[in-house]
Amino acid sequence: MRARVEIDLGALRANVRALRARTDGAAYMAVVKADAYGHGMVRCAEAALQAGATWVGVATPYEALELRAAGVTPERARVMCWLWTPGGPWREGIEADLDMSVSDLWALAEVTEAARATGRRARIQLKADTGLGRNGCQPADWADLVDRARAAEREGLVTVTGLWSHFACADEPGHPSIAAQLARFDEMSGRAYAGGLRPEVRHMANSPAVLTLPEARFDLVRPGIAMYGLSPAPELGTPADHGLRPVMTLAAPLALVKHVPGGHGVSYGHHYVTAGPTTLGLVPLGYGDGVPRHASGAGPVLVDGKWRTVAGRIAMDQFVVDLGGETPPEGTEAVLFGPGDRGEPGAEDWARAAGTIGYEIVTRIGGRVPRVHVDADPHGVAGPGSYAAGLRHWLPPALGRL
Repeated sequence: MRARVEIDLGALRANVRALRARTDGAAYMAVVKADAYGHGMVRCAEAALQAGATWVGVATPYEALELRAAGVTPERARVMCWLWTPGGPWREGIEADLDMSVSDLWALAEVTEAARATGRRARIQLKADTGLGRNGCQPADWADLVDRARAAEREGLVTVTGLWSHFACADEPGHPSIAAQLARFDEMSGRAYAGGLRPEVRHMANSPAVLTLPEARFDLVRPGIAMYGLSPAPELGTPADHGLRPVMTLAAPLALVKHVPGGHGVSYGHHYVTAGPTTLGLVPLGYGDGVPRHASGAGPVLVDGKWRTVAGRIAMDQFVVDLGGETPPEGTEAVLFGPGDRGEPGAEDWARAAGTIGYEIVTRIGGRVPRVHVDADPHGVAGPGSYAAGLRHWLPPALGRL
């Protein structure tokens, strides 16, 4: 393999259990949007369900429909999706028993029309904009949305299964917006109850809220990045501080090791020039694979037991590290990030190098890099897994027998 992303499903299950232990009995929604933050949506959803999740959450209806087609049936889990656009697949969502978020009257009109066409009730959840200023219904429009949703319930077109919202600054403990949003959510929920709605669940807690805001857990929690073993904010502590283990490892074999003289320019623009005679190692990954170009000259890599730094610019398909005169053989593993068992960098180290967040680092790794799902312990005890075993899960059957 030119490169690989190794996904430790045992670690993911252990993370789910650790997070569930903090929920005070609230139901658990495993958020697997954006291909499970780059980890593989279907495999991660299955692992989370094995660890006790009863809901699965995604952004788009197409992701939700893919989960249903892959075997995440209504008998096994509720599936919720929340990012709709006009003309979306409402009818298919109803037929797949999805819980579909509604933030505005246009969406309510489209889902009720689809319900009439199918002859089935649609399950919908009303999203309140309590201060994030993104998706969700504004407080000034909330009463109208609630009243029309209740009228659709009486007509037998929908069932309002939930009320929900999303925090703006839950990753900043003590931020005044947190208390303000909680108060606004209580007010808007009260108006919904006064209007006759009786939702099954209210939910607001994302990863940082699960870790730090017990008052926000309500009936259901929605951990995202924490499920994959990353801290939602460095200020909240390391993954280990929360009993979590990073699930993803990104690695590639050195494609070339060569001696160069001092004064030798490296990569586009010669932003790195060797200080003296040295050796360079070529890592066959680049921004075409999701390695951030903004980490040029700063991204850390573990090679042969030592941290090295990207030398010069990261190109589309490859980048270079200065090996300081050492000559590990071609094929030696270069680990960009992982759980840290071998002293390798973490995704957060790359986030700092690129001036971004760990969420983006893992999510942006592209489809050109195969996901190898390893599972050394089927009971979910976190561990490094077996690369050979995981490889057999990924390879076509004929090659998997090798």
